[in-house]
Amino acid sequence: MDGFLMEVSLGAIGLIVLILLSGAFFTVKQQTVAVIERFGKYTSTRHAGLQLKIPVFDKIATRLSLKIQQLDVSIETKTQDDVFVHLNMSIQFQVLRDNVYDACYKLHSPTEQITSYVFDLVRAEVPKMRLDDVFVKKDDIALAIQRELKEAMLNYGYDIVKALVTDIDPDAKVKEAMNRINAAEREKVAAQYEGDAQRILIVERAKAESESKRLQGKGIADQRREIARGLEESVEVLNKAGINSQEASALIVITQHYDTLQSIGANDKSNLILLPNNPSAASTMLTDMVTSLAAVKDMGETTKS
Repeated sequence: MDGFLMEVSLGAIGLIVLILLSGAFFTVKQQTVAVIERFGKYTSTRHAGLQLKIPVFDKIATRLSLKIQQLDVSIETKTQDDVFVHLNMSIQFQVLRDNVYDACYKLHSPTEQITSYVFDLVRAEVPKMRLDDVFVKKDDIALAIQRELKEAMLNYGYDIVKALVTDIDPDAKVKEAMNRINAAEREKVAAQYEGDAQRILIVERAKAESESKRLQGKGIADQRREIARGLEESVEVLNKAGINSQEASALIVITQHYDTLQSIGANDKSNLILLPNNPSAASTMLTDMVTSLAAVKDMGETTKS
């Protein structure tokens, strides 16, 4: 009986020792720290790997992650031009490895503390800006918040890695008004471009027409010059053949008259009528021409005298 009791006692002692040993060893994951307390007092900080503590006396008070964490905050505030906007911000933070004690014991709720700081800083910065400036300077807002928040949270063992303004959302009526202003501005620019295009088109068309008329006039002048040169050559040839200038001119006029009749008659769909078109028309035209030239010559001599 005594032997049995001894065996039971040894077994109980062994079980107790085994329980105590199992409670003495623990593991800490990578990028994590464990805070050890003894009778409610901070003792040490344990990092990744297999760790040992005194059973019963020591306990793991908390485990803190050293990874970068993100806190999303939505804030409503007013701009300088009295427009209410919602700003969505993302705050990235992490526990400093060398300040685990501060992070564990100085703050009860770090996320609430960070949120309060963000609210205070945003409502101090944004009311200084107009709505358009909030959109343009959102990076400046984020940097200002990151700088101020980093300085405040370092005392509590937290580092602010990055502050981002992820969204700026004005009131729906304000957005609608902004869209109308933008659309009107774009329509104004489009109208200006269209007007400039029309003006350029009109100017270029006028230039083209002017150039066309200039070339057309030059062509007519060249044509008449060549006709005059041809007539001069024809008169010289006829003079050499013993025909005087008046007879030569009559012959040329008659020839051109019949050439004209032939050109008109070559087109059976033509509606042109040559007046006068009797056989003596050429002779009459020549007589009138000679009379006119003589009158002009006499007028010139009278003027000189």
